[in-house]
Amino acid sequence: MDVIPAIDLLNGQVVRLRKGSYQEVTVYNDDPLDQARTYKAHGFNHIHIVDLNGAKEGTFKNLSVIESIVDKLDMSVQTGGGIRTFDDVQKMFDHGLSKIVCSSMAIKNEQDWLKALSTYGDRCILGMDLKDGKIAYAGWLKTLDESTDEFLQRMIGHGLKEVLCTDISRDGTLEGVNAPLYRDLMQKYPETRFIASGGVADEEDLKRLKSINAHAVVVGRAYYEGKLTLDQMKRYNG
Repeated sequence: MDVIPAIDLLNGQVVRLRKGSYQEVTVYNDDPLDQARTYKAHGFNHIHIVDLNGAKEGTFKNLSVIESIVDKLDMSVQTGGGIRTFDDVQKMFDHGLSKIVCSSMAIKNEQDWLKALSTYGDRCILGMDLKDGKIAYAGWLKTLDESTDEFLQRMIGHGLKEVLCTDISRDGTLEGVNAPLYRDLMQKYPETRFIASGGVADEEDLKRLKSINAHAVVVGRAYYEGKLTLDQMKRYNG
């Protein structure tokens, strides 16, 4: 299992939102490069970065920050937030990103999303945010009419290999990871790599995910709030 440390960027700062609300923001570090350097020093070479300005405004205000992490620290970065067109996808890869995560684009601009899947293959991760069992998009304000299973099967048919699945009800809450959700998805789609996200609270959650052979997990608030140390995270990484 890969443990992937998270950096959420808002106005150049490392923050976390609670359940995706921009009204509930906690700032953890004013220097994202310093935060990434800390991860690197503990042996983490791949990190997950979300551009919250991009997600909200559609402008990549933090791209230069992300690029500096890639260039100066030689780290592998997967990023999401505000990627809405095929040109945006190309731009991310041109700036050195290893993978991109798309959620709203896959729903609102499926043509470009499928073009990205066809062009870049497993460098494209579907961001699947679940709200009451349905796929949410547009800042989690809307849900897709098509069932989760129908949508996933269709995307897999187009070559999708990796899914970052977030349980919105638990995101940023430290309430515990929804292990049964990921176990069920893995059983239904054994050839697809699922990255768990949302609710990780402590080492027990990493144990649960490891026990079901989860492909990967993104860890954010639990680390920033001191519920998990980097040494504990490293123990379950790999």
